[in-house]
Amino acid sequence: MLIIWGRNTSSNVQKLLWASAEMGLPFERKNMAGKYGFTDEYLKINPNSVVPTIDDDGFILWESNSCLRYLASTYGEGSLRLDDGQMLANADRWMDWCTTTMWDSLRPVFHGLIRTEERLRDMDFINKSAEETGEILAILDDWLSDKSFVCGKQFSIGDIPLGIAVYRWLAMDIKRPERPNILAWYERLCQRPGYKEHIMIPLQ
Repeated sequence: MLIIWGRNTSSNVQKLLWASAEMGLPFERKNMAGKYGFTDEYLKINPNSVVPTIDDDGFILWESNSCLRYLASTYGEGSLRLDDGQMLANADRWMDWCTTTMWDSLRPVFHGLIRTEERLRDMDFINKSAEETGEILAILDDWLSDKSFVCGKQFSIGDIPLGIAVYRWLAMDIKRPERPNILAWYERLCQRPGYKEHIMIPLQ
């Protein structure tokens, strides 16, 4: 059985939990990182001191997007696997954009409001980062103007990292510009059982 190491509140771990739910793929999750720390056994297979790491019958892999791509290509026939090269490139593009662009601006907001004591928060920086995130999301909002999902009509791995990040953006007490196409897409994600179970949980 697939083993996923990592706490269920980690956005990077959640990518794999949600994807597994979409594919009906059984797995065992082992708590790691955060309040659970790291064991010596874990650091032998992932010396980066981050989560997730997967063990698929002896095949060890880390880096969340790499794990997501691997699971989809290996187990996602009829669900998450994309056999069309252009659709796959599109999904890859949005996964990378989420990591390098959107989450890069949202991370200070999340860590500032959720993981920092109120007395230590730099609200000027948090508010500036929140404003920047709202502006950046105009790119995604425009892209979704004529699409149900980021690759068109079909839900794909391209929606997963973004879906997690957008949930956090909407769940925090910040000022947000109107992004109607993102909200419509988010409502579609909310109908997916795996999203409800693994993503729509209290932020930590």
